[in-house]
Amino acid sequence: MGGHGTEASAVRGESRAPGRPQGRAVAADLRAQLRQQLAGRVCLLGLGNEGLGDDGFGVRLAEALQAAGLAHAHAAGPTPERWLAGSDLDGVDNLVFLDAVEFGGAPGAVVFLDAGQMASRFPQVSTHKLSLGLLAKWAEANGRTRAWLLGAQPASLRPGAALSQEVQLTLELLKELLSEPLRGAAVSEPTL
Repeated sequence: MGGHGTEASAVRGESRAPGRPQGRAVAADLRAQLRQQLAGRVCLLGLGNEGLGDDGFGVRLAEALQAAGLAHAHAAGPTPERWLAGSDLDGVDNLVFLDAVEFGGAPGAVVFLDAGQMASRFPQVSTHKLSLGLLAKWAEANGRTRAWLLGAQPASLRPGAALSQEVQLTLELLKELLSEPLRGAAVSEPTL
């Protein structure tokens, strides 16, 4: 499973500025990778705690995707295991966890990892009851679904804070990147 993930560290607020070819190139690379890896039926699951600054990134991205017309985006919040336990993923080819993750990048930087990479990079430590690695194994237990992480490096996890400017800009870019390829794709609405 390894080898499919990428760190797209230039996908941050400054990458959106006109005349910044490096940022556009990284966004184009990430767009191409999302299209290639997320073929088939896709479900997007936003994780995190909205009351802890950038930790709410995944939930807010899922909500923004829902508002953009992607019904297969769900906000699981700080307890994704509850959502997974109540879902039938048999019709889902790809489950993408949307989350703020500490991976050592600049604030707002993006990482796209497969289940094996999640398990090796995030084996036990998590703000969720179950780590991302365990959640990925759970999602892939049916033998059909592939689990992915689309994560953003947080700038601040301060209680009561809004999303940082860097993470908010990343959210807006990822909303565009995810909406475009998935709008026409076969999507799956897991049975809850």
